[in-house]
Amino acid sequence: MDYEIIRMKDEDASELIRSEKLCYRISMTQPYTREYDYLVSELFKGNIGSGSTVHAPFHCTEGSKVRIGRDTIIMYNVDMMSSGGIIIGDNVMIAAGTKIVTNNHDYTDHRTLLTKPVVLKDNCWLGASCVILPGVTVGENSVVAAGAVVTRDVPPDTVVGGVPAKEIKKTHE
Repeated sequence: MDYEIIRMKDEDASELIRSEKLCYRISMTQPYTREYDYLVSELFKGNIGSGSTVHAPFHCTEGSKVRIGRDTIIMYNVDMMSSGGIIIGDNVMIAAGTKIVTNNHDYTDHRTLLTKPVVLKDNCWLGASCVILPGVTVGENSVVAAGAVVTRDVPPDTVVGGVPAKEIKKTHE
């Protein structure tokens, strides 16, 4: 999949500002309150499934470009650079310190933003401090080991780890 080239428009800048302000407010609000839940829902424009939780501090560049399924857990210090879009399935676990990156910059023109979506399929688990790079799909029931850097798709039912991430085994072994 080729990168999509993004040139910053006024509406993009306003979404960045909106998301930044909401992430700040989420981080300063008592968790497990109606206000906290409201702010999280507002960040994702309601695109967060029932039973899903986001633990602060948390950062997301463009909340309107993220979709989160049901019963998903996003732990603290997760960073989503979401300009290219992020789709998160049901029952996904995202451990502390994880980075999900959907964008990069053209190396010949650093002001040009290149984007590819990231997809996390149902029941996958991202270990602590892993990095998911643009264009990656993590398959159903797969596990990304702590500290891994995922540069290409992870097949369903697979455990990957390392830098760059490589298959370690199948989840049913």
